[in-house]
Amino acid sequence: MTNIRDLAKMAGVSVTTVSRVLNNHPYVSEEKRNAVFDAIKQSNYQQNINAVHLSMGKTFLIGVVVPFIEHPYFYLLIKGMSVEALENNYKLVLIQTNYMESRELEAMQMLKQKQIDALIICSRKCDWQTVEEYLPYGPIILCEDTRGKNVPSTFVDHYKTFLFAFDYLFQKGHRKIGYCIGRRSGTNSKQREMAFKEFTANHHLPYEPDYIFNHCLHFEDGEQVIHRITQMIDPPTALLVTNDDVAAGIVMCAQNRNISIPGDLAIIGFNNQPIAKMMNITTIEIPLVDIGRKLFQQAIRQNSMIVYDEIPVKLIERKTV
Repeated sequence: MTNIRDLAKMAGVSVTTVSRVLNNHPYVSEEKRNAVFDAIKQSNYQQNINAVHLSMGKTFLIGVVVPFIEHPYFYLLIKGMSVEALENNYKLVLIQTNYMESRELEAMQMLKQKQIDALIICSRKCDWQTVEEYLPYGPIILCEDTRGKNVPSTFVDHYKTFLFAFDYLFQKGHRKIGYCIGRRSGTNSKQREMAFKEFTANHHLPYEPDYIFNHCLHFEDGEQVIHRITQMIDPPTALLVTNDDVAAGIVMCAQNRNISIPGDLAIIGFNNQPIAKMMNITTIEIPLVDIGRKLFQQAIRQNSMIVYDEIPVKLIERKTV
């Protein structure tokens, strides 16, 4: 197999000159550069990228942990990251975990073994102690509120956002308010539940655990929400749904069962996805593509400063409230 010493001999130049040509160094004469290119062509030389990365101390690969690649929320985060990766000559390594802790650990092990330069975790399963064990091996960026931790993040304050949305529904006259989430565990979900408890306490309303609907991830999950509501003696009159797809499923199923939206049930979705616009669903707009871009920028930032970037959201009012 041809190496750079062979190229140098064929081109009649030094090994240093060949190295400069391979790395696009500007201080090489046109004559010598062409001689090296001719030698590369004649020998069908293939540069050892692993060796190049080893010499530079970089792989130009950023690991991205997501529980589900096809979910609209994570798709839009990845979209933002991919734009930044292209602009900065990096590639993304996607690791789908299905919220399996072992797969998240495998991703952090990749960072430890220098297979990637940094790791972005879009939705975390491992506990803080485990994450902290891997911090010495490279940058780990999280898409959750990490203020007070030694981990940079770009995040939405779900506690503050939920309080705002609950108060908005309260001002609309609702006193029986619930919400739908993908999972009960996780930092964001815990903040949402804290906001729910504070809201009910502030307004002297009963705390109703049955008004929390779990495992709401996809359009078809909206049918299960409506089914549960129709079985309740005292159902909620308004729902905050942390996924526009699920909100759309709820609206569609409610219409099929002659449940008036918003007369019988008011709905606020999340993310302002195209389906929310098509179905006139009131939603909280989260700029997920921008968040993805910021997460990537944090991952390749050269300095060691810890940055917590809180992203503002806004309510897009339509016909479901």
